[in-house]
Amino acid sequence: MGTLASELGPHAGRIAGQPRLYVDANVPAGLVSFMRVRLHWDVLFVLEHEDLRRARDGEHYRLARQLGRTLLTLDRDYLDDQKFPPAESGGVIVLTAPTEPGFIGLLKRLDDMFRTPVALDGQKLHLNVDWPGHLAE
Repeated sequence: MGTLASELGPHAGRIAGQPRLYVDANVPAGLVSFMRVRLHWDVLFVLEHEDLRRARDGEHYRLARQLGRTLLTLDRDYLDDQKFPPAESGGVIVLTAPTEPGFIGLLKRLDDMFRTPVALDGQKLHLNVDWPGHLAE
């Protein structure tokens, strides 16, 4: 048995063209299901992996980049550029909404944005319900 990266790497090609996300433990399972079933995103959900469930934020940050995935979270701690330097990330998306329908709306707008190739390496996005659904120019 290899590392997590070596085990999951071959599967990435199967879902080519879809967003590849690393979703941390504070994202509700219902949103993860929505991303997978409705949006058809390639989602690695840490709660489904015994060795990742209790990992520290820094480990998630490092592993998301190592696996070539964008970290998706509700945890605003990742917005701290001193603790989590943008240049060392594969991209970070922090979602903020008051209700589940608010999060669903954000995910749908993200899906629209992902339909055109977008490189998020080294970028952090803090998205709330007022986000128009595209990156500022």
